[in-house]
Amino acid sequence: MADDDLAFKALADPSRRFLLDLLFARDGRTQGELESELAMTRFGVAKHLRVLEDAGLVITRRSGREKLHFLNPVPIRLIHDRWIGKYTERPAAALAELKHELERQTMTSTIDTGAAEGDAILQVYRVYIKATPQAIWDAITTPEWTAKFGYRSPVEYDLRPGGAFRGLASETMKQHGAPDVVVDGQVIEADPPRRLVQTWRALYLGEDFTRLTYEIEGDGTGVSVLTVTHDVTGTPQTAAQGAGQIPEAGGGWTQTLSDLKTLLETGQALYR
Repeated sequence: MADDDLAFKALADPSRRFLLDLLFARDGRTQGELESELAMTRFGVAKHLRVLEDAGLVITRRSGREKLHFLNPVPIRLIHDRWIGKYTERPAAALAELKHELERQTMTSTIDTGAAEGDAILQVYRVYIKATPQAIWDAITTPEWTAKFGYRSPVEYDLRPGGAFRGLASETMKQHGAPDVVVDGQVIEADPPRRLVQTWRALYLGEDFTRLTYEIEGDGTGVSVLTVTHDVTGTPQTAAQGAGQIPEAGGGWTQTLSDLKTLLETGQALYR
């Protein structure tokens, strides 16, 4: 079954949509917390969560003995790009309004793992790409590839612990007065082509460094799973941009990963 078929099937059930609404309101919940909001058995809730996981709409993470459930907006973005975007005009203002309306009505990628001030805030995204782990790794870490998708920002990596990372302004950014370097950071861990952990800071937002993790897994069938985890604790503007919530600042991680998937699978980016 195709990825979008799984997503459509998962969204067709009102109980599953309600579970997504619960995670939209507060993400990073245990199954027990979700069960308390539904008039059904533990087995029933587990079954619905499994369907959402299979569709890629929910991602789980272990925190000690607890299994936390997170919302993944990427499949919704892919549905938008395939089934909505190609049938509509693409002026920038209209796209921005549509994106913000979809994100408001469906789900957010900002994940608050606790209500107390100072608790970690994560953004977790997952996308399935018909490409090798090496191809995805190269697309993330080389300027030739990063200039073709997302924000079209060439990158420079010194792929060793302590090595420097820089995201350079695209030509469009420079036309709007951006400096040569718009993002910087440092490599914490590099295990090509499987795992990259780094710090990340958008210089134009004036906030502290965040922690960004890429994990790439091949399944032996030619399809790889890319999971992006962005720890945006204490950086509200970075969190808002990553979630695509800043007007006229692009679609954040969901749009970037959708664009990356399309580029690697078809040879052409979404927006040309």
